[in-house]
Amino acid sequence: MAGLVNRIKNLVGLTPQMEECDEDDLYDELYGSANEDEELETYQENPIKSSRKNNLKVLSHPSASGHELMVIEPRTFEESLEVVNNLRSRKSLILNLHLLDAEQSQRVVDFVSGATHAIDGHQQKVGDGVFVFTPNTVNISVETEKTRVIRDAFWNQA
Repeated sequence: MAGLVNRIKNLVGLTPQMEECDEDDLYDELYGSANEDEELETYQENPIKSSRKNNLKVLSHPSASGHELMVIEPRTFEESLEVVNNLRSRKSLILNLHLLDAEQSQRVVDFVSGATHAIDGHQQKVGDGVFVFTPNTVNISVETEKTRVIRDAFWNQA
């Protein structure tokens, strides 16, 4: 059983594989090989092909990428699909509807609100015709004057 686990770990790249090597291999690994310039040129020409050639194992980490906040000002209702696609890509959005009339603004807000609800996201109106929509990985905290007064009254009772 332990052999299977070690093989899986080696396959995934969690543990270095122990191989027999001579001093030249060790020197090349520590200080670089003589044909380093050729490898760099190959990488610059085609990084994907070069990484496959060298058998590099690079994994992307989902939390390594930062959060992105987009400001979108749609001019038509048809642009709402782009807004939803950005939201599905886990981007937070500030939606400014000042370029649309009242009827189109309501349609866009309804459409994007439905999509936000479908992906368990969050939404908040922050101004006249300005809304914030976030995916479920981002929470929105709102502190209004009313909540600030209640909080201050609660903590200053002493």
